[in-house]
Amino acid sequence: MVTRRRFLHGVFAAAGGIFLALFESGVSAPVRLSNATPDPSAEKTADPRTSVPREREVMFYRQLEDNRIQCTTCFRECVVRPGETGFCRVRENRDGKYYSVVYGKPSAVHVDPIEKEPQLHMLPGTEILCFGTVGCNFKCRHCHNWHLSQASPGDVKTYDMPPEVVVEIARQRKIPTISFTYNEPTVFYEYVYDIAVLAKEKGLRILWHSNGAMNPEPLRKLLQHTDAVTIDLKGFTGKAYQNSSARLEPVLRTLKIVKEEGKWLEIVNLVVPTINDDPQDIGRMCVWLKENVGLDTPLHFSRFFPNYKLNHLSPTPVAVLEKARETAIDAGLRYVTLGNVPGHKYNSTFCPECGKRLIHRVHFQVLKNDVANGACRFCNHTIPGIWE
Repeated sequence: MVTRRRFLHGVFAAAGGIFLALFESGVSAPVRLSNATPDPSAEKTADPRTSVPREREVMFYRQLEDNRIQCTTCFRECVVRPGETGFCRVRENRDGKYYSVVYGKPSAVHVDPIEKEPQLHMLPGTEILCFGTVGCNFKCRHCHNWHLSQASPGDVKTYDMPPEVVVEIARQRKIPTISFTYNEPTVFYEYVYDIAVLAKEKGLRILWHSNGAMNPEPLRKLLQHTDAVTIDLKGFTGKAYQNSSARLEPVLRTLKIVKEEGKWLEIVNLVVPTINDDPQDIGRMCVWLKENVGLDTPLHFSRFFPNYKLNHLSPTPVAVLEKARETAIDAGLRYVTLGNVPGHKYNSTFCPECGKRLIHRVHFQVLKNDVANGACRFCNHTIPGIWE
């Protein structure tokens, strides 16, 4: 009889011990994978040693005439002919059935501080076990993870990691939260979903960082097994979303649904010069957020640095970020922080009632946490979030 322990031992052995070595060594720096060779094991048959399905049928799509399919996972709703992939490049039509080709095959695995997500009102100072694949349903010209998001299967190295291994690593390392990030979780939805279901059964928390363009039905289904979501709000204009080859409306819809489902939500706005830094647009965005997702939803203004196809732009002036924060506070938002400005006063979280610093941060490091039992230690004002 094969016990669970012996099964997992075999799984780790089949993976070459890569992940045990990685996590036991306490590696804290990500491995660049952009020049790595393709994984030669990515054939279409199952490997009995690991239980990693080489095929995983997509959960949300409809079949059309002539073996075409229409994906219904994200706002694009791609119509895909046999032998072709959708916009994201990681879902393939095989004779009228739609399959994920990155299931159980992450290209990025890393232990991060939860503040890096950013999630600032969720278990401050703890670690998250993070996963990403290749592919994306956006084409952001400023993407700092472009070597993953704009890559295709076979471009970068991958690792065999079925959901059972992911959850077991988190439990062995006593990491309370599994996060899906680096590229867009929507494009590896089935992998995220299966891990989330198993992780919640084992008492772990689930967090994912998204561009927010998932369709409502898959979104609500995944949220049933989710604790918190970080959404990138690229701006509040068509121009801002043209920079990402996407649309604003599906993202606003997602923000509302996350709140409706009662999940913890934090929002990031990367302020990019000439793209989304107009003060009036920022003001309108902040008013919309207050009216639709509430004044207690944290908003993080993050500093842009030249990257990918926007290397000709300058970094965001810190004064522009400070003005954006002031605009958000004036609009009534209570928890507004600045990111990518290490050491700035507003890296930290302040109590909206008494004004004292609640969580003192320097970049991603928590120096002091004065949230006690979900409230300000100084004035006992309730601070919304996930604290235990």
